[in-house]
Amino acid sequence: MSTLKTMFYIFNKKVTCTCKSYRCTCQNLLPSYTVLCAKTGLLFVPPNIDRQTAELRLMDNFITTLRHRDFANMTSLIHLTLSRNTISQIRPYAFADLQDLHALHLDANRLTTLDDSHFQGLVNLRHLILANNQLHSISEGAFQDFLETLEDLDLSYNNLVDVPWETIALLASVNTLSLDHNLIENVPEGIFSNLHKLARLDMTSNKLKKIPPDPLFLRIPVYAKMKGSPLTALVLSFGGNPLHCNCELVWLRRLTREDDLETCASPRDLAGKYFWTIREEEFVCEPPMITRHTSKMFVMEGQEVSLRCKSIGDPEPSTHWVSPDGKLIGNTSRTVCYENGSLDILKASVKDSGKFTCIASNAAGEATAPVELVVNPSPHYDPKLDPDPGPSDIPTSIKSNVSGGHSRSDQQRVSVSDLTSSSATVRWPPQNHIPGVRMYQIQYNSSTDDILIYRMIPANHKYFLLSDLASSRDYELCVLAVYDDGVTALTGTKLVGCVSFSTESEYGRCHSIRDQFLGGTMIIIIGGIIVASVLVFIFILLMKYKLHSNHYKQKAAARHANVCSQTNGGGGGANVLAPPTSSSSTMQGRTNKSHMTVNTCTEDQCFYFEGI
Repeated sequence: MSTLKTMFYIFNKKVTCTCKSYRCTCQNLLPSYTVLCAKTGLLFVPPNIDRQTAELRLMDNFITTLRHRDFANMTSLIHLTLSRNTISQIRPYAFADLQDLHALHLDANRLTTLDDSHFQGLVNLRHLILANNQLHSISEGAFQDFLETLEDLDLSYNNLVDVPWETIALLASVNTLSLDHNLIENVPEGIFSNLHKLARLDMTSNKLKKIPPDPLFLRIPVYAKMKGSPLTALVLSFGGNPLHCNCELVWLRRLTREDDLETCASPRDLAGKYFWTIREEEFVCEPPMITRHTSKMFVMEGQEVSLRCKSIGDPEPSTHWVSPDGKLIGNTSRTVCYENGSLDILKASVKDSGKFTCIASNAAGEATAPVELVVNPSPHYDPKLDPDPGPSDIPTSIKSNVSGGHSRSDQQRVSVSDLTSSSATVRWPPQNHIPGVRMYQIQYNSSTDDILIYRMIPANHKYFLLSDLASSRDYELCVLAVYDDGVTALTGTKLVGCVSFSTESEYGRCHSIRDQFLGGTMIIIIGGIIVASVLVFIFILLMKYKLHSNHYKQKAAARHANVCSQTNGGGGGANVLAPPTSSSSTMQGRTNKSHMTVNTCTEDQCFYFEGI
């Protein structure tokens, strides 16, 4: 490989060194200097870099993996640039010795996930640039070591659907936060309220339909561009999002900004219009309206009951339930509230009888509907036999929506597919942010059985086939990660997610059997018709043959009837025919000896004799 000259800047003095055969060396070993090894075709971090280096620039190479030994004992390193490489893997604790590092540039690489161990040790980090990667997952503890020191965080141009918002809310010193060009769909309300030093927030080109009115936006002036904005203002960029322009964005419309090109995607009458040209009075909401609900329900004591309440509005209303005694109902061991408006009471008691109230509310108002429940006492139900209510093994607060409502983000972690009457495939995402996962545990039970079933799955599996399910049952299932707690040296568990599903009925199998039965019956019937037709045809042929034979017999008998006569003797049954004579007198008493003809006829035939 050709020799490449490398420049080292030592204070104000420029020193030229050489990088040959992937080696970067410098003969001047002053306490502080910059090492530049850019565009040298490096496949890994050179092992012989001086440990006293203060600034290391390794951009525009082909480095794929960062290991702990690459930066071991480099306690003086302040600035590390690894931009435009092909880094796809960061080994745990690769930066553990860089306690004085202020800036880390990892932009334009191939990182996909970040977990708690990737940035451990960077306790003084101020600038973290992760733009132009392929990130889709960041753990909540990934930035834990520099929450109070980080000033610049760039996560732009990635594939993030969700970011660790709870961690973002703790970045007390952050000045610039770049989240643009991702797939973010929701921003929690009040998430920026404690970021008092935030001066630039870029959320351009995401999938945001609304931006909640954060207290931070109300405390300081908000501008669209850096140019002309005061130092104490916040520059907010949100163009390129499919904004739903209703009353929830009136606060944003009231800001004093330049005429940017943000447009509305909905509702229909505002779609395509420039955000800043729409009048405030056009940002309207529709109050909720309850379209369907259970009017009255009768159940027996001890049975499960589901109360339904469906509402519409703009924005989409949230639904709450109030018990007959006026208390707000939440998720407990006996009741489950779903986001689609349904309320499940797992075991109804006589005390539950009365009028429940369904309340649907949004920014434009609220609507209510009464639902009456009548619980009839059962002579076979003894509430004393039920165990005392306690914490459930399956947390009811995160059960997914069985009826197809919108589930929260933690409910979408576990999914069920390939449902049949007796089996289902459970899938869950990899838990890379949990260190030391030993195995996964699946817990599930059906609606008609309180027994909790456990399944232990190896840590390298991401799905499991349940093949012992019963048909037409509602199941509740949770997946937990079992890991080694490095602090207490004990085994810990962390919930991955929960889901509810129903198995199919076996009616489809019965239908197929009936179809097979009907098919066989039709074959037998058609075969019987063919056989009967053949028999009838043979019978007709026999009848024709018999009639034809009788006809010929009758003609033969008629042909011989004129020559046959019956003799006078009754004993022999023979007929004798005498030829006629010219004179009866001459023939009488005389026999013609020269010629005589005799015909002998029986009942069925005549025999003809001729003699001389």
